Amino acid sequence: QQMEEGLKTADPHDFSTYTGWTGIAVLYLQLHRVSHEPSHLQRALDYVKRAMRILNGRKVTFLCGDAGPLAVGAVVHHRLNNSSDSKDCVSLVPPPPFNNLWLDVSSSVVSAGVSSILDSGQSLSSDQKKTERCPLLYQWHNKQYIGAPPTASQASTTCSCRKLPLLLSNETDRLVHWCHGAPVVVHMLIMAYKVFKEDKYLKEASECAELIWQMGLLGKATAFATAHAGNGYAFLSLYKVTQDKKYLYRTCKFAEWCLDYGTHGCRIPDRPYSLFEVLLMGGTIHFLSSWPIQMLPVFPPLNFDLRLK
Repeated sequence: QQMEEGLKTADPHDFSTYTGWTGIAVLYLQLHRVSHEPSHLQRALDYVKRAMRILNGRKVTFLCGDAGPLAVGAVVHHRLNNSSDSKDCVSLVPPPPFNNLWLDVSSSVVSAGVSSILDSGQSLSSDQKKTERCPLLYQWHNKQYIGAPPTASQASTTCSCRKLPLLLSNETDRLVHWCHGAPVVVHMLIMAYKVFKEDKYLKEASECAELIWQMGLLGKATAFATAHAGNGYAFLSLYKVTQDKKYLYRTCKFAEWCLDYGTHGCRIPDRPYSLFEVLLMGGTIHFLSSWPIQMLPVFPPLNFDLRLK
């Protein structure tokens, strides 16, 4: 109720998954996944409809562009058995190689998207003469970040996970949160461990987790991209893989911090009711709601299941 009240002051023109209405729809999808409460699915529909009314066609990405609302809309309508509306959303998603990879698309489309991503990363790395240090290089607003929204792929070849910088041009590791550094690299390394079955990836993920434990309580807010709920997901993901109760304990401690928001002297965030950037309550709600599902971490969009099934 407090979140819904706060959303009355949110930017009415922000339809994005990252900071706008689609992110709230994703939150309600997650709540419906946990509770099976029909009203949660209806709220997801309300928010995704609001987002789809103001699409502008300027970007094609999931987090900041039209693909996010369309992908989430397709899933919401599918779960409501609105097959025609779901197909309409899918048909409006930009064509390959920009199809959203969470939709039910053919393997050839997925391969085209992945190839495009790899080609882009290799091209920029070559242009910037950074092939040896970083074979895959990406940038966001003309800056080469180490983090999830713009550049997660390059982090594995940049430096030790124990010290991940904010930017390739800035070697400090003072910002330890999902959009800059170790907390997102944990998820990448866990996936590498699952695919390649090599212990070195799990070891690196554990080292990232140690850095998060030492430096991951920030003075910003409680949400995904810039603060503690996003950092907590790293421990939850490691617990699922290793069953080491140390990571469960650390997950709980980060959750306690989130629930005590307002008592730590954290500043008020820029967008206090967005899902990813700095959501005061929704990010924490999403984080905590992941626990009952067989301890399954569903950090959006890294693990969030948007398949039509």
